Amino acid sequence: MKKFLLGTVALLALGVTANAADLPARAYTKAPPMVSVYSWTGFYLNAGGGYGMWEADTSSVLVATGQPLTFGTQNGGRGYFGTVGGGFDYQFAPAWVAGVFADAQFGDIKGTISDPFRTTAGSVKNDVSWAVGARLGYLIAPNVLSYVNAGYSHAEFTGTTQTNIATNTPNGLFTQPFDRSGWFVGGGVEHSLNIFGFSAPGLFMKTEYRLAEYDRTTLPMVDSTGAPTATGVTFKPYVQTFSTQLVYRFNYGR
Repeated sequence: MKKFLLGTVALLALGVTANAADLPARAYTKAPPMVSVYSWTGFYLNAGGGYGMWEADTSSVLVATGQPLTFGTQNGGRGYFGTVGGGFDYQFAPAWVAGVFADAQFGDIKGTISDPFRTTAGSVKNDVSWAVGARLGYLIAPNVLSYVNAGYSHAEFTGTTQTNIATNTPNGLFTQPFDRSGWFVGGGVEHSLNIFGFSAPGLFMKTEYRLAEYDRTTLPMVDSTGAPTATGVTFKPYVQTFSTQLVYRFNYGR
């Protein structure tokens, strides 16, 4: 009996010793906690395209006094555009990203300016706009950034040749090209293209929405000699855009 007890104790001691010896190996092979190996800090360039829509509050007025001649109406337009830009981002805290950027759009977002007082209308196009702003984003994954942005925007619009609405013939009146300043807000998602087995170091794609509001202006109607008439049209545009762009980050990763 004594020998049996001693043998049992010896076997238990050997088992404890074996388990203790195995602990360092198990600890060594345990998967380490996930740590991001990516850094979003650095410069980037972007280019792409999208679809835009503008809407404008308009009314006919006396240019000299601003007195309304008609009730307010809404005009609008839509079309496609291309865009290019660049910026700088800084990653901190550690899943937040803040940055500054500038970009420009070139396109054909076309609509109509109407003058209810003269019963005329003409085609106008937002062909160029540019913006500077800042963005703040959160990394929902190491290579996926969800963000919001805001800033200053400037838009250019073409002039119009006015046409009589009833007869569909030019009536000899025009509006001159004009530009407006304003602000924008927006947001989007940007992600690495290293997905589904496709490797493209530093290459990203982003999808973004923006809403821009521009200052009101009064557009005098001018005749064929370029002389302004007594009446004009007020114009306050809002522009919405949806774009998809490729982004190249110069030092993305470690």
